[in-house]
Amino acid sequence: MTFLKVTGIGKLDARGTVLQDISFSQQPKQKIAIAGETGAGKSTLLKIIAGLIQPDAGTVHFEGDRVLGPHEKLVPGHEGIAYLSQQYELPAFLRVEQVLKYANVIGDEEARTLYEICQIEHLLARRTDELSGGERQRIALARLLTSSPSLLLLDEPFSNLDKIHKHTLKTVIQDISQELDITCILVSHDPLDTLSWAEQILVLKDGQLVQTGTPEQIYQQPVNEYVAGLFGEYNLLSANQLLELNQGKTQGSSDLPSIVRPEQLVLAAPSKQGLNGTVKEVVYYGSFYEILVHTEGGTLLVKNPEVPFLSGDAVTILSL
Repeated sequence: MTFLKVTGIGKLDARGTVLQDISFSQQPKQKIAIAGETGAGKSTLLKIIAGLIQPDAGTVHFEGDRVLGPHEKLVPGHEGIAYLSQQYELPAFLRVEQVLKYANVIGDEEARTLYEICQIEHLLARRTDELSGGERQRIALARLLTSSPSLLLLDEPFSNLDKIHKHTLKTVIQDISQELDITCILVSHDPLDTLSWAEQILVLKDGQLVQTGTPEQIYQQPVNEYVAGLFGEYNLLSANQLLELNQGKTQGSSDLPSIVRPEQLVLAAPSKQGLNGTVKEVVYYGSFYEILVHTEGGTLLVKNPEVPFLSGDAVTILSL
């Protein structure tokens, strides 16, 4: 039996199509991330999976049962699915332990384990108005998990967090999956969040599923410029540029432009083999350099850990 099966989901609103024929499945403990630009339909899809929004077409089946929408159920939602929204709220002026006690359906020992995993045990005596944004988010997450769900839906959980709280929350989410056997689906606009965490990524554009694959497939083999741009910088090379870059070796028969990541290129001294150009700019970022190289076909971006060239130097670009 498939853990989660989403089939032909469609949704319309006053502006038009929000989601169109979205289908995918998920196995227990499989980590799925959903990516896409603002307005692509990511949050709407999560809410439909959670049973909080009624789809206009398609079905969601969770552990063999169809997830009912709010038009079919008095209290929206599914008891086995928890949804952490971007606009989570905590009751004001209550102590954290009070907030968690009201929602708790698990035993005291399980609750203590949960609080340790969410890294909030030291916050239990504080009032909710005394918490930082990252602390409030972990409390909201723990409150959801006290209902003992099997599936956790995370809608932009890392937005508006500083680096320290973001790192803490990433550790918490990883531990939730590993130690509590909870399966997660995550939405994030930051490619570093999804590429480093997910086992499968779904890419949405204008409500349609445009690519599905592993992080490596999505990053190295994007189906178009839209997908490439979501996950980092890229170069668009003509067939002739690609031929020069690969030293005369053909890479397929397509005349369409090819997407090449900056770190897939390397600079060398001027040579007859490769794509020749002139260094325009060198920028240092700590662990790597970004180099802009002007070529006959346009300016290309190269990322290398070391750069023995300066602005104005003639170079040859080669493919790794």
